[in-house]
Amino acid sequence: MLFSSMTFIYVFLPIVCVIYWLVRKEARNFVLLLASLIFYAWGEPNYLAIMLLTILTNYLGAILLEKYHQRKKLVLFFTVLIDLGFLIYFKYFNFILDNINHLFRSNIDFIHVVMPIGISFYTFQAMSYIFDVYKGEVAPQKNLYKLALYISLFPQLIAGPILKYSDIAPQLDDRKHSFDMVSLGVKRFIIGLSKKVLIANTLGEIADKVFLQAPDTFSHLTAWLGVGSYMLQIYYDFSGYSDMAIGLGLIFGFKFMENFNHPYYTTSMTEAWHKWHISLTNWFRNYVFGFRWYNLVPKFIRNADLWKKLPKTKYRFKRTYVNVMVVFFLIGLWHGASWTFVLWGIWNGFFVVFENLTGLNRKSNSSFVNFFKNVYAVLVGLFGFVFFRSETLSYAISYFKNMFGLLPVHDVKYSLSYYFDYLQIIIFVIAFICCAPIFSKMLSISKDRVIIRGIVNIWLILLFVLSTAAIASSTYNPFIYFRF
Repeated sequence: MLFSSMTFIYVFLPIVCVIYWLVRKEARNFVLLLASLIFYAWGEPNYLAIMLLTILTNYLGAILLEKYHQRKKLVLFFTVLIDLGFLIYFKYFNFILDNINHLFRSNIDFIHVVMPIGISFYTFQAMSYIFDVYKGEVAPQKNLYKLALYISLFPQLIAGPILKYSDIAPQLDDRKHSFDMVSLGVKRFIIGLSKKVLIANTLGEIADKVFLQAPDTFSHLTAWLGVGSYMLQIYYDFSGYSDMAIGLGLIFGFKFMENFNHPYYTTSMTEAWHKWHISLTNWFRNYVFGFRWYNLVPKFIRNADLWKKLPKTKYRFKRTYVNVMVVFFLIGLWHGASWTFVLWGIWNGFFVVFENLTGLNRKSNSSFVNFFKNVYAVLVGLFGFVFFRSETLSYAISYFKNMFGLLPVHDVKYSLSYYFDYLQIIIFVIAFICCAPIFSKMLSISKDRVIIRGIVNIWLILLFVLSTAAIASSTYNPFIYFRF
């Protein structure tokens, strides 16, 4: 079920809200848990069991960590192994098999595995819980249905933000509700809905038209238009979903972390990655980059002669940058089972390392210099999204060649005007301008000024009407991150 669907907006959400506010405070978590399970099972009931097994695995794993403290490394190892086992099988089995067939020129043909929606998100969320219990940052949750609610909470179940258990645990037991929180939540939801439906969907139609064609069948300007539209689409699509998730959380008394902070309004790729999909970046920083995986290696292996002979990195700064590249490799792989996603991750990691080595990640005191650094960061991100959007590496290379006039274009099927209409170009310009922090400043200013608040409220009502009208009248309503 999509947040941007008539079923969710006019049926599911109103029913859940009414029941939630009518029952006693003690029963509200149960209402949300039941609603979350129905929400997930609505689209894929066959895969509900996988999520429930993930919940049970981490619940038991945390209990065993506390009970068998002397063997906690072994408990953590097997718990994470089961979590990753589900993720690897359902998300990467086809990818691994395809690469084996290609490498060995074989024709192994097993069943085609279909990936459950949201498995990347709820698996990482479950793993963050077991890691925090292992590190002693939180106590094991003895109440199974509270842990189940944390992992399956429907506002962020499908596409995040990926929440740390330590941030949500206090809110599971005691959270405040107020009219102001509900009001702000509704506003955030409407802003996210309009970003998704009015901007992302509109620009997605342009990007899809371009990327459905072979790179040698459209002009160089069309190539730039296609990837530019996609770059804006994916930002408004995902940040819009995050806004809706944060808004829904506020309606039910939860405060979720911000997941986007205007990542295209930046002067470096390093800064951009502190603003883009913040919850995922924090997850890798906390549990991959900053976690001492070496300590999980059993002593008998560390004491073995072969282990001692393994080459050790001499300088700490080299280890740091190697770790950065490993993290970005994994970030790329997390986004999709394809080498194009891996290259996208490596592309971003390379520039983060490059900026740290050269000092390019430091802001200048000159607005003029910062402007050109912003252009640099946007272009690096733009080129990276060619990998991200392309189905194959060969397509991405051909697309790059087209962008820079290095690919002969023999048969242009359509003129540039085929890929857009005037309304879409207006939306493109609006989307480009609104990459700056306009929405957030507008909400902030409206808090203390009655007239501005009234204008903003009328504007939001208009956006909601336009968004739902667009949903009702169009069959084009994709959500990019459902694939991940």
